[in-house]
Amino acid sequence: MTKQISDLVEKHKGWRGWLKEALVLVLLLTLISWAVDFWRSGSMASGQAPALTAVSVQGEQIDLGAMSQDKPVLLYFWATWCPVCSYVSPSVDFFSDDYQVLTVALTSGEAERVNKYQQAKEYDFSTINDPKGQISQAWGISVTPTIFIIDKGEIKSVTSGFTSPMGMWMRLKLA
Repeated sequence: MTKQISDLVEKHKGWRGWLKEALVLVLLLTLISWAVDFWRSGSMASGQAPALTAVSVQGEQIDLGAMSQDKPVLLYFWATWCPVCSYVSPSVDFFSDDYQVLTVALTSGEAERVNKYQQAKEYDFSTINDPKGQISQAWGISVTPTIFIIDKGEIKSVTSGFTSPMGMWMRLKLA
């Protein structure tokens, strides 16, 4: 009897069984991620993006509305003190080579400190400093990191917490 059960388990756990379980796990994690994003985004800006014009810590004049008219913009809210941001920021930096990326550093100190932090990490993305959290309040940000995809002045996607490079790429392509 135990030999039959063992053979049945062995047969079921072949590569097809493992593949099926992996696909179910990926689907389940994706659904949970979407549900958490939906729940967290309830208090965040939606529809028309709030106006965002400022000078970046790199000295560039930034106008999010104008930027988003040509191509979608990945708007990334992060902080130097955020442990999850240290995993997401390198991916955002990678995307800044080929896509429009604008970031907002939340309560991370003075502009010079944020600029030095970016230089030390070799991040090339444009960053607006938000030392008192006023921009993040206008956008309803309560979790870092948070990523918005803005297209033609409209918020197309919002996600918070860890976001994979594939997730960022898909959100940009679907905008």
